[in-house]
Amino acid sequence: MTGRLPPKDGLAEDDPVGCTAVVRRERAGTELLCLHRAGEAAAYDGDRGWTPPAGCRQPGEPVLAAALRALGEEAGIDEADVWAVDLSGSWALFAADVADDVTVDLRDPEHDRCAWLSPQEAAARIRPEEVARAQVARAAAVPRLSVGFRPLTRADFPDVVAWQAQPYVARWWSHEATDVAGAERHYGPALDGDDPTRMWVAEVNGRSVGLLQDYRVGDHPDWALLTARPEAVGVDYLLGDPSWVGSGVGTRMLWTYLRDVVVPHYPGVRQVFAAPDHRNAASLRVLDKLGFTRGLWFDEPRSDGRRDTVVGCTLDVARVLGPGARFVTRR
Repeated sequence: MTGRLPPKDGLAEDDPVGCTAVVRRERAGTELLCLHRAGEAAAYDGDRGWTPPAGCRQPGEPVLAAALRALGEEAGIDEADVWAVDLSGSWALFAADVADDVTVDLRDPEHDRCAWLSPQEAAARIRPEEVARAQVARAAAVPRLSVGFRPLTRADFPDVVAWQAQPYVARWWSHEATDVAGAERHYGPALDGDDPTRMWVAEVNGRSVGLLQDYRVGDHPDWALLTARPEAVGVDYLLGDPSWVGSGVGTRMLWTYLRDVVVPHYPGVRQVFAAPDHRNAASLRVLDKLGFTRGLWFDEPRSDGRRDTVVGCTLDVARVLGPGARFVTRR
């Protein structure tokens, strides 16, 4: 489902109006879970005959909670690493990686059977083709991997220097670590506890690939005044390994970081705030896909005297992740 659905009684009227969770396992290569709709002839394969687990949101229901509910109600899968692929449209798209031996339980009589299909087979069965292309193909294309985070150490400074030297990073990231001495000057205070910013290294399949940081905006008075978000938690991020750029890994990395690292550490946080350069289309698109809302443009002064125009982007934590959301992550 990709078009805007008309509102129904008892269902959410704000976007996204519903969620799809594309379930993936690795057995004979990547296989996707497809459910067959009941209520038609047994051989029914027509429009919307086969579908991934999906469902409409209820009024006020967090977006992640709606995806978890659909996955449980339609496939009987209550534990999985569910991550956002794209929450920016009228129908949210998630993916869920499960164990090869996961049991599917068709609890909802809406479906009468299921099948594990290759991405190509799934695309051939799911109709309309627009749904297969916009949902299944996009979720299947993201590499299957493990994502984890660990605190930054001084031993990581050479990697930080190399990451920030990547042309696609250097254009947007402040010149904080042109060499190891620069990394020490900029990040050393946080490592020593003299700056409240928390610094992290992202690991993909056990290898260091990027840098992230989070902080209470109010702990930085000038930034709090500039952003008018003193109660928010600010985040910055970079994916420094070019081999993962453009594959959807950056979106998954940031989603997992927000869900498992940032939000649990700041009880009661209502907003997460990020402010990419207004020309940084790739970073802005990642935030869009994670449910951030673009807001005020403003000028941010830099240490070298420049002023960059940035776009304030805000994640409504309760609306997207939900208060007390159930997080299940396999690393």
